[in-house]
Amino acid sequence: MSVLNTKVLVLNRSYFPVHITSVRRAFSLLYQGIAKAVDQHYRTFDYESWSALSATVHDETIGLIGRAIRVPRVILLVSYDRVPRRQVRFSRFNVFARDKNTCQYCGRRFSRSELNLDHVIPRSQGGLSTWANIVCSCLRCNRVKGGRRPEEAGMRLIKKPVQPEWTPFTLETFTFKRYQEWLPFLNEVDAAYWNTELLER
Repeated sequence: MSVLNTKVLVLNRSYFPVHITSVRRAFSLLYQGIAKAVDQHYRTFDYESWSALSATVHDETIGLIGRAIRVPRVILLVSYDRVPRRQVRFSRFNVFARDKNTCQYCGRRFSRSELNLDHVIPRSQGGLSTWANIVCSCLRCNRVKGGRRPEEAGMRLIKKPVQPEWTPFTLETFTFKRYQEWLPFLNEVDAAYWNTELLER
């Protein structure tokens, strides 16, 4: 993977994490003056001062004409002070996270590639694609249940599916590589904060 497509943690003006973006986008925000780079000592740098820092062989860099520039792993939005709205996105990732990658019929945990989403009340019987009607199901249980309700198939749900109060986006389910530079900001954040939906900027 190109270093330009690797990830950068985005902080709001209060140093709270609000998004994850690509290195490519981070450099664009830095160059436009919308964001500043943050180093491991919490110092901030605009594009000019960041590009003036010397890059050592240990730093990840991007080659420019005649020189290299360090890759920032954390950026700070200079005028963005909002926090993400607290609404749970109904998504495959969040359903899997809510159900902890566990089949809601047999109770066994699987890798995501071995799970699918099952309509408790099948669509053929009027079931909707909602938090209260979608669960993780292993391939075997999904085949056994077929187009029937659980009780019609002689199956029972482990627990009733509900919309989570917070997006189940914890460090365990954090799918991106976590960089050492991110840890001071992630460790200080309350879990409930990380369980909010992030706004696309």
